[in-house]
Amino acid sequence: VQLQASGGGSVQTGGSLRLSCAVSGLTFIRFGVGWFRQAPGKEREFVAFISRYNGDSTLYADSVKGRFTASRDNARATAFLQMGALEPDDTAAYYCAATYKVVPDQFAERIYDYWGQGTQVTVSS
Repeated sequence: VQLQASGGGSVQTGGSLRLSCAVSGLTFIRFGVGWFRQAPGKEREFVAFISRYNGDSTLYADSVKGRFTASRDNARATAFLQMGALEPDDTAAYYCAATYKVVPDQFAERIYDYWGQGTQVTVSS
């Protein structure tokens, strides 16, 4: 199983980026996908979640609600995180993760079965 996160980069405050998470080795449509981030010196934190199948259920951290949007393309086995109105506090390594579990606490790292490597997002003021 591989989760390949990409799309990070350096932007100025107010800019946008779209992260991708390409998944292989599992039946993508059956897995929910979460996004997490870790800033230097801080613990990894939940960012967003999109449910399996048609992705009709999403969850966002309060800090990104209204600015970030999670989506998925099952035909391409890829999940996306569209990030807008970026702020310096969004600077972090962003990780995608996949879970087969259908539980209410999608924000918890422990429910995820597979993780990708991080992609760095840097927002300058």
